[in-house]
Amino acid sequence: MTKTLIPIIKNLGLTDKETKVYISLIEVGPSVVSRIAEKARINRVTTYDILEKLKEKGFISTFTKQKIKYFSPTDPEIIANNFDQKTKAFKESLPELKRLKGETAHPRIQYFEGLDGIKAIYEDTLASKSEILNFSNSEEIRTIWPTYDKDYVEKRAKKKIYLKGIIPSDEAGKLVKSQDALYHREMRLIAKDKYNFTNEINIYDDKVAIISFADELIGMIIESREIAATQRAIFQMVWEFADPASSAKGDKNNLSLF
Repeated sequence: MTKTLIPIIKNLGLTDKETKVYISLIEVGPSVVSRIAEKARINRVTTYDILEKLKEKGFISTFTKQKIKYFSPTDPEIIANNFDQKTKAFKESLPELKRLKGETAHPRIQYFEGLDGIKAIYEDTLASKSEILNFSNSEEIRTIWPTYDKDYVEKRAKKKIYLKGIIPSDEAGKLVKSQDALYHREMRLIAKDKYNFTNEINIYDDKVAIISFADELIGMIIESREIAATQRAIFQMVWEFADPASSAKGDKNNLSLF
């Protein structure tokens, strides 16, 4: 029996013994249960039960010849086509499944630790279907991840995922702001001495990603339509008060919310 086939066929939803019996049946062709059991090296009664389960799953069919029951394997190409159709149908149902998921009362929260975990959060934003709204500290992320611009910013820009960001008006922030046109984004500066922050928040799709650069690198992704909507409203409020003209000049008094 070809060992490489076993894990591939098992991935179609079969057990070890079902896989063994199915491959044995393909090898011997349409046969009676005793011949299949001999080939698979499984006792006859168990083989018969397995064949019935394979029939229910569409992997085999049966026919009678001279009052004797024969089992025949379904053409592997037909099975592959059936799975393709099921996969296609499942993909078509994804919008509805995501809608149902979004209506769930409890937010889905994922936690991440360390630099690799933080990178995984950023990687998730690269699948965003919406623009990204961002509160960040330009210096912090580039200190712990020196290749951040090459590894992430350039990828996001290449994918045409637009980003609006609010950042402290320090030297790193001003440099980032000066490169907006290159990286498919608009950043607005706020006075560092009044509104400095060392963590980061990204709002995208129905998600809010929070990253802390303090004592240890930790982060989380909260998936909730309601929480994301609230965070968008907060961002929009700050965005409107962060005057773009003053932001372009790096005016440290460009934001006076309260």
